[in-house]
Amino acid sequence: MIIKIVTISLMAVFYICYFAKLISQKKQGIKTDQLGKGKEGFVKFIEVALKIITYLLPVIQIISIVFYSGTAHIVLQFTGVVITIVSVTQMKENWRAGVQKEEKTSLVTTGIYSISRNPAFLGFDLMYIGILFSFFNWFLCFATGFAVVFFHLQIVNVEEDF
Repeated sequence: MIIKIVTISLMAVFYICYFAKLISQKKQGIKTDQLGKGKEGFVKFIEVALKIITYLLPVIQIISIVFYSGTAHIVLQFTGVVITIVSVTQMKENWRAGVQKEEKTSLVTTGIYSISRNPAFLGFDLMYIGILFSFFNWFLCFATGFAVVFFHLQIVNVEEDF
């Protein structure tokens, strides 16, 4: 039971960080959510699929936590949360979900971004994989794998060129 409580608590911190940044930037007039907007073809497919899975995955994770017994992989989850928070914080106002060619931001290369090109996605992946390892089931495995693959496709096919 303690593993479930800790995992749900880490998920809450993880998603509060994400949505707090989104809301903070919206109040400043910054359009943070750029996924699928103004895109075509394969890039639009990647971004729309990524958006769908990032909203669907927490639901699947909660169902898995409630209905499956867990083993302790809290370190992966905790590390993912910390990396995500540091990434979002150090990205400052340049942070976006998706990219828009019309809305250029500066490339962040200091702090955690001097170590990893995209630590935010690394944080997401660690959090997702930690929950998968803790509450393994095939439905969660498929959804987590889908999210991880589409984060990678987003980086390789959209963000690297930008």
